[in-house]
Amino acid sequence: MEQLKTIGRELAMGSQGGFGQSKEFLDLVKSIGEARSKAEEDRIVLSEIEILKRRLLEPDIPKRKMKEYIIRLVYIEMLGHDASFGYIHAVKMTHDDNLLLKRTGYLAVTLFLNEDHDLIILIVNTIQKDLRSDNFLVVCAALNAICRLINEETIPAVLPQVVDLLNHQKEAVRKKAIMALHRFHRKSPSSVSHLISNFRKRLCDNDPGVMGATLCPLFDLISEDVTSYKDLVSSFVSILKQVTERRLPKSYDYHQMPAPFIQIKLLKIMALLGSGDKSASEIMYMVLGDLFRKCDSSTNIGNAILYECIRCISCILPSPKLLEAAAEAISKFLKSDSHNLKYMGIDGLGRLIKISPDIAEQHQLAVIDCLEDPDDTLKRKTFELLYKMTKSSNVEVIVDRMIDYMISINDNHYKTEIASRCVELAEQFAPSNQWFIQTMNKVFEHAGDLVNIKVAHNLMRLIAEGFGEDDDDADSKLRLSAVESYLKIISEPKLPSLFLQVISWVLGEYGTADGKYSASYISGKLCDVADAYSSDETVKGYAVSALMKIYAFEIASGRKVDVLPECQSLIEELLASHSTDLQQRAYELQALLALDARAVESIIPLDASCEDIEVDKDLSFLNGYIQQAIESGAQPYVSERERSGMFETTDYHSQDHHEVPSHALRFEAYELPKPSVPQQASTELVPVPEPSYYSESHQPIPTSLVSERDSSEIKLRLDGVKQKWGRPNYQPTASSSQNTPSITQQAPNGTATHSDGGVGSSSSKPRSSYESKKPEVDPEKQRLAASLFGGSSSSRSDRKSSSGGHKPAKGTSNKPATIPRENPTPVQPPPDLLDFGEPTATSVTTIDPFKELEGLLDSSSSQDGGSADVMGLYSDGAPVTTTTTSVDSLLSELSDSSKGNSRTYQSQTSKGPNSKEALEKDALVRQMGVNPTSQNPTLFKDLLG
Repeated sequence: MEQLKTIGRELAMGSQGGFGQSKEFLDLVKSIGEARSKAEEDRIVLSEIEILKRRLLEPDIPKRKMKEYIIRLVYIEMLGHDASFGYIHAVKMTHDDNLLLKRTGYLAVTLFLNEDHDLIILIVNTIQKDLRSDNFLVVCAALNAICRLINEETIPAVLPQVVDLLNHQKEAVRKKAIMALHRFHRKSPSSVSHLISNFRKRLCDNDPGVMGATLCPLFDLISEDVTSYKDLVSSFVSILKQVTERRLPKSYDYHQMPAPFIQIKLLKIMALLGSGDKSASEIMYMVLGDLFRKCDSSTNIGNAILYECIRCISCILPSPKLLEAAAEAISKFLKSDSHNLKYMGIDGLGRLIKISPDIAEQHQLAVIDCLEDPDDTLKRKTFELLYKMTKSSNVEVIVDRMIDYMISINDNHYKTEIASRCVELAEQFAPSNQWFIQTMNKVFEHAGDLVNIKVAHNLMRLIAEGFGEDDDDADSKLRLSAVESYLKIISEPKLPSLFLQVISWVLGEYGTADGKYSASYISGKLCDVADAYSSDETVKGYAVSALMKIYAFEIASGRKVDVLPECQSLIEELLASHSTDLQQRAYELQALLALDARAVESIIPLDASCEDIEVDKDLSFLNGYIQQAIESGAQPYVSERERSGMFETTDYHSQDHHEVPSHALRFEAYELPKPSVPQQASTELVPVPEPSYYSESHQPIPTSLVSERDSSEIKLRLDGVKQKWGRPNYQPTASSSQNTPSITQQAPNGTATHSDGGVGSSSSKPRSSYESKKPEVDPEKQRLAASLFGGSSSSRSDRKSSSGGHKPAKGTSNKPATIPRENPTPVQPPPDLLDFGEPTATSVTTIDPFKELEGLLDSSSSQDGGSADVMGLYSDGAPVTTTTTSVDSLLSELSDSSKGNSRTYQSQTSKGPNSKEALEKDALVRQMGVNPTSQNPTLFKDLLG
């Protein structure tokens, strides 16, 4: 008492000491409370924010003042303003050793931060240290922060310590540890899946608070897996019995009810465990009966326990006595003047009618009285109950009530729900066809376009199929009733668009079916609809389709069709409509009026809206026409697979290409372009794809072989076409020959260039010096060398050493020297390994592909005068006059040439064949353009390894 007096005195004096706050803070609270507008309140809070920003930047702030500043920040956050500038100070306060400051810091942090905030990582270590504290108040503060701040990533950091606290001597710590584990289970069930048994153990804790806290995680676990906890039914019943017998301390009573919240949680768990289990339900009967007798219905908490008992009984397999007790409690709820109790009674009645529908009959008048209640929430709950109570005997009253309520409300969402329920009840329990049609008309008329479009489709399908299975008379009466009701409604203004679509469809299908109404009368009504709703294209489309059906039925029956002037004007108007859909419908209607009865009957059969349509995907009815067209010279159909080019090469080669007309589309892949040599010369060598040469010492290929190759291939003509890739160049004209021997041409600048059937290509710009640009190594040739010699590891090592130590002299370099433009005197260029000069050997009659490849290397080595004897490796009978060197000498020349050009080509680094070599070989063969397997298959296989 003395301490309270001191606190009050300090607060009144605005003292800085004790538990009181400063006068400045009290004035802040007072001024905000007296603010007359939100703008004035915001002005006061923003001023306070500026003050706190300056105060928090001051050095050496006393802890007592810092505590007050943190509380003021919490107040600012509660008013909806941002106080993030002070979050770090709240985090620092959690590190303080003073208990009051630490708890203030934890309180502020849990209010300021969320589990994904960046500052969470700064308090994890503090929480770990506080969980090991000897002061249980510090431990409780840390556990409170864990329940609010720890996320899935930081759970492993504190989980072992929380588990250890389950055995703490203080019940408050054990209770909060259970709550922390429950939080972990909700955030990451896998992280505590091995700790589920701890919840079972804590259920038997000596402290009721710990036991009550354990019920919450057990409820979640039982909701996920009921079977695993069936053995706890007797334990839960025993605990509930002890609670109802008031064996718990008086401190757990609330309004003289013993531990009511523990009772409610136990009843929820028992409802889950007893669902569909007779043996478990029988164990619960006694304790549930005691609850009905002992609960005090004069208090709200007593009524809450009664309501939970009703929910539990509706889930388990109850006994008749329990149902009577539940019905009596529901009757008390419905007779009460409290809207809350009535709401509970309506909800409980809706649960019990699933078990015993007779219970609802004695309360039907009380339920109807709830519909007159001004409480809108109670009305909606009552309509949910009526929807469950509906039968054939009461469907008219309930649906009429629901339609009246639907008309009176403005909530479009709930109006849509009521409309769909009315339609569903009318379809299931309609006492007569006329009542059904009238009910549907009211729903569409008042709910309008809020009705789901599926409801309209279901209504049209229901009218088309009829009620009776084989009773045609009942179906005809239903359709006639619908037509009569729609003809009365159609003249009303501002009907919903969806309702007009249904009306137009029904009048078009069945308007003249019974002969009661003439086609002119129905068509006039439809034209009036189209004119009245000219802005709605959907309604106009339905009206035109209905006109088409009416005229089709008249033509099919042999009667004369008299098109009304307004219908004719409507058709003419739609023929020029901007809507392609309306145009098409108008043209179809105009074309249908010109057909005979037989054709119209085939196009639009009578009452065939529910007939299945068979679709002939192959269009077999066109077979005769197609065969006649092919016989007359038309081209056969090319399938989509062939048009897209997605077919195998074998499929293409299996066709006879010579029979394809010249104007037909050709779907074969493009051939690789052939290299060409422009007429202008240059000293620059450009790497281009190498054509095939199968003659020794560069002998020309016989003309017969060339003609045979050209005739067997379909080539793409690229004469004079500019290349899109690589260096700028043009393809040679048709007059240039690709198989002529190599000749030497004199360039305008005096540099000799070689032309070898399109092998080499030159640039139009000469180089000014040797160092400015060096000739390039053809990548195709390098691939060829790698393919032929890349398998030997010794040759690779020799080539590496040779390329590193050998440097050709300038006079014998394999690169052509550049002569200045001023000196036109022709100079004989040095021998070039990459230049296939004019051959000197005589042509041979037998063409050997392998020896032609040898000729490529032999020609270069003979010009250089010091190359390797490559022929000696593969042939015994080919005399070659060269100096004796290793095979890798030739490769070293290629390596030096590539180095001089500042380019590096990657050689083979793996032994044996690989996929890259296979691809390169395959590309080489395709570029040669000749199928070598047709001449010598064995040699070709040996060549490719």
